[in-house]
Amino acid sequence: MGRGRAKAKQTKVARDLKYRTHETDFGALARELHGEEDRPPERAEEPDEPDQWSGYAEGDRD
Repeated sequence: MGRGRAKAKQTKVARDLKYRTHETDFGALARELHGEEDRPPERAEEPDEPDQWSGYAEGDRD
């Protein structure tokens, strides 16, 4: 199959993106680009307690 069908689809998608009216949330876009997140802050880490299965890890064999 030639490139004609693929090029036609790309052209259709490009036109659709160019002429369709979108309601863009520029505030959300700016937050995403600047690395700001809408998530709540993460919980404090739990104290380091050995896991009951930690003795079975590959590197811990005696």
